[in-house]
Amino acid sequence: MKCIITGGAGFIGSNLADKLIREGYEVSIIDNLSTGKKENLNPKAVFYNIDILDPKISQIFKKEKPETVFHYAAQIDVRKSVEYPIRSAETNILGSLNILENCKNFGVKKIVFASTGGAIYGEAEIIPTSEDYLAQPVSPYGIEKLSVEHYLNFYKKEYNLDYLILRFANVYGPRQNSKGEAGVIAIFCDKIIKGEQLVINGLGEQTRDFVFVEDVVNANILAIKKNESGVFNIGTGIETDINAIFQELKKLLDPSVQEIHGPEKAGEQKRSCLDFKKAKEILGWKPIYDLAKGLEKTEEWFNLHNLYEPHKS
Repeated sequence: MKCIITGGAGFIGSNLADKLIREGYEVSIIDNLSTGKKENLNPKAVFYNIDILDPKISQIFKKEKPETVFHYAAQIDVRKSVEYPIRSAETNILGSLNILENCKNFGVKKIVFASTGGAIYGEAEIIPTSEDYLAQPVSPYGIEKLSVEHYLNFYKKEYNLDYLILRFANVYGPRQNSKGEAGVIAIFCDKIIKGEQLVINGLGEQTRDFVFVEDVVNANILAIKKNESGVFNIGTGIETDINAIFQELKKLLDPSVQEIHGPEKAGEQKRSCLDFKKAKEILGWKPIYDLAKGLEKTEEWFNLHNLYEPHKS
């Protein structure tokens, strides 16, 4: 099978590309390298350095003739979406429409869309939160992702473009960008290894559902192997607060690091955790990695790929 991954030089997309290539898929990658990195690219993938807004993407679809598209390219910084809502919407909505139009025009059979679990549900009153909970995003980023979900439904009804939406919890693991993609685990690993003082926002009691990137990749593989469509949460169903993450990484990386708290971030979500029963029942997916095992693999990667000498515990 031939497939295209938009954002395939990024954190999740590059891990997905590696897995697909190992399983024998022909992979083409579309990425403008705004946050993705060349070193993440699998040498067996065909790479196109291009923005998803570029009309020339049609030439790539015409040449590669993909059966499946994994749409990961996005502006994913929630705070940037608040500060620059027009620019964020251009990438996340208009860029996605450019991809959908090419899927329609060049006979793509299925598109797998990387959506968001936390930002779409907002401050949910039911935890863990299932897919039938009312989506009420409070950030432009969440609104953009939900808008694309609605467009996917339109393209399915109007043009018979099959789709599967994966609403991710907080994904972490090797290759996560501690700067541009701003995952808390990546930020903490980076700062501890470099000997820099990290600061926990507020009391550190805000919770997230942390899911390891290899589990997320496996969900994507099942998304194309199973003849299913619709919306699926991909998370662990377990809430973990930021203080607990800090303590685990402190044990793994440097027991001497100090716990320092700063002011709360305005508008930061208090709780987020996803119910994955639907994915388990329909896709046959469940997380394999618990937090301890996932953090261990993550810190190993950050130590190995950091230019600084790691701290010895």
